[in-house]
Amino acid sequence: MLRLWSVVLATGIGLSTMALADPVDWHVGETVRAFHPAVARNWRGAQTQALVTRIWYPVDSSVPEAPHDIGAPGQPILHGHPAADGAPLSGANKRYPLLVLSHGTAGSADSLDWLGAALAAQGYIVAGVNHPGNNAMEPRTLDGFMLWWERATDASEVLDGVLADPQFGPHVDQARIGAVGFSLGGYTVLELAGARTNLAAFEQFCTSAAADAICHPPEMAKLGEDAGAKAVTQDTLSPEMKASRARSGESYRDPRVKAVFAIAPALGEAFDQDSFDAVTIPISLVAGENDVTAPVDTNIHRIAGLMPKAVVTMVPGASHYTFLDTCLPDAVERLAMICKDHPGVDRDAVHARTAAQAIEFFAGTLPATQP
Repeated sequence: MLRLWSVVLATGIGLSTMALADPVDWHVGETVRAFHPAVARNWRGAQTQALVTRIWYPVDSSVPEAPHDIGAPGQPILHGHPAADGAPLSGANKRYPLLVLSHGTAGSADSLDWLGAALAAQGYIVAGVNHPGNNAMEPRTLDGFMLWWERATDASEVLDGVLADPQFGPHVDQARIGAVGFSLGGYTVLELAGARTNLAAFEQFCTSAAADAICHPPEMAKLGEDAGAKAVTQDTLSPEMKASRARSGESYRDPRVKAVFAIAPALGEAFDQDSFDAVTIPISLVAGENDVTAPVDTNIHRIAGLMPKAVVTMVPGASHYTFLDTCLPDAVERLAMICKDHPGVDRDAVHARTAAQAIEFFAGTLPATQP
């Protein structure tokens, strides 16, 4: 079984509180798809012009899971949960709910393996896309960092791909589709819910005396002199970037998405009083009280203030990167920014509680219509 359960029990979260929709004891399968949308699109300068997607899904408990860690071959960085690579989808249910997952700035779907695997163990198919131009698997691009509203299109096209996939598509309950995201991915899934971006308001905030850390993500510095250090003005914008900016305020609502779980959502200052007028589906927001990367006042609290029906949970002691996979011991000092938590914070326990909350949220908002 997943490491989640030992932590859940150790932290006093009983299974009865998790509102599990099905008592089946699933193992976790994993596979990767590269989706190629049929329509022409701007890949934001990405090296890989495809939507590379990690899929976690339930498999029969008789199928053995193998341990694995996450990172470059021979250089793992993060703990991975045991999984059955490429195993058949469990036949225990005719159909399963589907969740699309969106990672944070310069991250990857694998950096949220703790959540994808936990959800799959409870009967969800989870599809996590690596967003073009802004992921850890290949060189990052300026367009990938700046054109954040385009990420919702990635997620919708991944939903198209999964539903058309011969292994998974026929087994998706299309009435039970949701979205989950972290950081910039939290912003992305709010877009899927119908939130609209006010780019001018965000840029005004970032040029004001009130500007904070959200205006200068630490990953931006790693773009290099050819991108990150270049001054961005109307004169230096490419035609593709100008065209994208012109549609930044459009709706990227995907009506297939029925509920959204956003962890440490970023870009709160890109939303205004009207941004959430069209959001009618259930929303759950979670963040760490000690988040200084997406500062809580200008991000989760601002978003919650604009969307008063959202459920908000603040995790004591947790910082922004607490919600990434747990680092292996050899990586902790080398990658202290993403690996080290504040004293007294147990990252595995935070993951367990947050996964339990996500499971409970989706069990209530995407309820099974049949046994």
